[in-house]
Amino acid sequence: MEKQRQKTSPIDMIGEDLLYNIFSKLPALECASASCVSRSWKLIITRLLSLPKLSSSLSRNPNLKVAVNDVVEKVLASPIRPQFVIASIGPAFDLDEAQRLITGRFGSQIPVITSISQGIFGQDVTTNEFEEVQWEFEDDEAHGDLGNENQGALLTVGFLPGLTVDLIPLSKTRGNQLMIDDLVLSIRDRSSSHSGSASPMGILLFSDEGTDIKPVLEKLDYAFSAETVIVGDGGSQFLYRGETVINPSNNKASSTAAVALSFSRDRGKPPGVGETQFHVMLSSGISRIGPTYKAVSVKERPKDYSTWLTAKRHAVRENLDGQTILDQIYDELGGPNHCPALYVGVTKRRKCSIGLEKPSWISMHEFHEVLRGDEEYLYVHGVGIRSGDSFRFYHSNSELARASCNTTANSFRHLKQDLNYQGDHHTNSNGVDMNKKSVFGGIMFACCGRGKLLFGEPNVDGSPFLENFPGVTFSGTYCAGEIARADLSSYEQDSQEHIDARCCLHVFSTVYLVMSCTPALPQH
Repeated sequence: MEKQRQKTSPIDMIGEDLLYNIFSKLPALECASASCVSRSWKLIITRLLSLPKLSSSLSRNPNLKVAVNDVVEKVLASPIRPQFVIASIGPAFDLDEAQRLITGRFGSQIPVITSISQGIFGQDVTTNEFEEVQWEFEDDEAHGDLGNENQGALLTVGFLPGLTVDLIPLSKTRGNQLMIDDLVLSIRDRSSSHSGSASPMGILLFSDEGTDIKPVLEKLDYAFSAETVIVGDGGSQFLYRGETVINPSNNKASSTAAVALSFSRDRGKPPGVGETQFHVMLSSGISRIGPTYKAVSVKERPKDYSTWLTAKRHAVRENLDGQTILDQIYDELGGPNHCPALYVGVTKRRKCSIGLEKPSWISMHEFHEVLRGDEEYLYVHGVGIRSGDSFRFYHSNSELARASCNTTANSFRHLKQDLNYQGDHHTNSNGVDMNKKSVFGGIMFACCGRGKLLFGEPNVDGSPFLENFPGVTFSGTYCAGEIARADLSSYEQDSQEHIDARCCLHVFSTVYLVMSCTPALPQH
């Protein structure tokens, strides 16, 4: 017996700090296996896996199987306990096959969302450089005919201490009726069961490209407390999986219009686990122009998802047709060629309720792309505008977008100071100082009209985060509609008009979701 003790003593004599450092260098699977060796190792590895972590990688390999293997191997190259998996692929890849390959590498209880977005950005698996990729979509629906420039994959895996994650789809009936109340009630129910609060800490939302996500965002903004962060992609193709899926609809004839990752505080978290916080920032890329108008005659065209309207200026009785209105706007811009993209921002006051609750009035601000104008009507994309709604025009502006990125960079600097972040004092493999509050990851949702297309050079959108948090995981996608729960301060900085209105779906913007963690207090 004495000899056996002597044989095992060298392992027992290895200090915890040294073992911790050794385990932190292991790939995720090997680290998990090592936890089975002994009780002491398991305790150390459990502590290691309780750290906040966001891991991400990008591959441009033209072979789907190789690209998926590249990014999976990279994100699992160090210890992590995945709570959720988000993937984005190029339109030349097969979405079903990508989802099959990715889900096969992660446990069946881990929520996985795979989408075809408008582009990706992240750290390249080969060069470790930050890369920005925008897909070149064609009118032909056969994505398989697209070239190599539309092939690539981005994978992001996260573990957020102190939070639980539920995947909840938004169903729609065969008649395309969105089951929005069911979605809201399901999120409330899951959040209440995890945290005791009906409002989750955050919602990450992915919408199908054919879904009108505006009424969904309207109800989500109404239903949850102001502290609930809501961000996401407002228009993509996606698939999802996970045994943690909460399906709010029992209708077998329903399909999925969107899917939400709901993050709730875990009141049952074990001792020694820190707290994750979300921070959202918005960089705008549109400028307001012209006077305020009020819609007079409004005709909705659901078949082509457009609205025809006439309007008048405030304090002026004369009704204006579309051509007259656009002539006024183009005169201010210097002609139509000086306006690559034109929108109307409509302020809407509506009654809103969930289920059988008593309705309440809310104010929202929604953007509609201007299609054209003639001697009868102004034609805009989308529906939901009513007679009496006020609106103003906005146009894309690269100079303002760049200035807004600089403003966002300043906001990140202030956040860094508030969190007492020190970029040169990291202690874990994800760039996190575990002795103080720190940022450990970020996810970005940027308009597909931005990037190199808008700025003439890559990585402008990513620079505010990368400059302030070097070495910290950062990734994101290009979107056809950027979701972020926000007020109008990014658009109406010099005006008190419509100060109470909320805006949740943006255009020509970049949304930053920043994740920080507060370490748990030492146990005595």
